[in-house]
Amino acid sequence: MDTSIVADSSIINYYAPYKAKLEAAMNRIIGYAEGPITRNRNAPESLMGNFFADALLWKGKQLDQEVQASFATKDGIRADLHAGDITVGNIFEVMPFENAVCILTLSGGDMLRLADYMVKTGGQPVGGIELVIENGKAKEFLVEGKPIDPDAHYKLATYDYLANGGDYVTFFDKPIAREDYTQLLRETLMQYVSGITKQGKHVQAQLDGRIQIIK
Repeated sequence: MDTSIVADSSIINYYAPYKAKLEAAMNRIIGYAEGPITRNRNAPESLMGNFFADALLWKGKQLDQEVQASFATKDGIRADLHAGDITVGNIFEVMPFENAVCILTLSGGDMLRLADYMVKTGGQPVGGIELVIENGKAKEFLVEGKPIDPDAHYKLATYDYLANGGDYVTFFDKPIAREDYTQLLRETLMQYVSGITKQGKHVQAQLDGRIQIIK
């Protein structure tokens, strides 16, 4: 195809209203970021990872008040947010996939397997969790500020792709219980941003030491 091919005006006229409607929806502003919210695959935590995991934990607690933690992966987050206006289209860039929220009930032993995965991969986006890695091992692993009890059960918000074994996640293979929701991850992010905006606030993210690597 080259410039010698003339565009069919009847086709353009047909899809133009839909294109305009889509662009208007994607350009709708839902919030404002105080500063850049960025990824960093080489760091144990990142601004975007913390923002993403906190939004997931927020929604998890809405769906089930007993949810204690959230878990995502660095590779699942596909874009940064720039400082300034946040649009619907920006959220689609962050999470372009049709992944949906999933809440798992896990044994303490499986939570420790999750910690081992984070040790091996140099940290992953989590909420409600604190992990200190030293000499290639989990020195400290806390959920809601408390050490893991191998005999206890824990409720964790994640998404179906990971619950099904994506990104080499094997520790979700035998959950005590699993609840799948129709709530898409990007819907969660949009609601999270919109909720902050309705409170008259700007979206912020910070590094808080939830995952630390001590050489």
